[in-house]
Amino acid sequence: MDIGTHDLAALFSQLGLANDEQSICRFIESHPLSAGMTIGDAPFWTAAQVEMLQQAFTDDAEWAEAVDTLATLLAASSK
Repeated sequence: MDIGTHDLAALFSQLGLANDEQSICRFIESHPLSAGMTIGDAPFWTAAQVEMLQQAFTDDAEWAEAVDTLATLLAASSK
């Protein structure tokens, strides 16, 4: 049973990315999602990251919230 934290910093760690606040902000600012693009279709992810994001969204309600938050932030950064 996974009882760990499933926040944005933990998601970045799971994706193999730096997960301090400054790195997260920098990533969001430099990786906007185009209008209508889903987070899993973004060209900046590796295949392993896409798999993790898709599984998080479909299989794990705990991670789904963090993935949704990240998708919202990436979409907002494109405006």
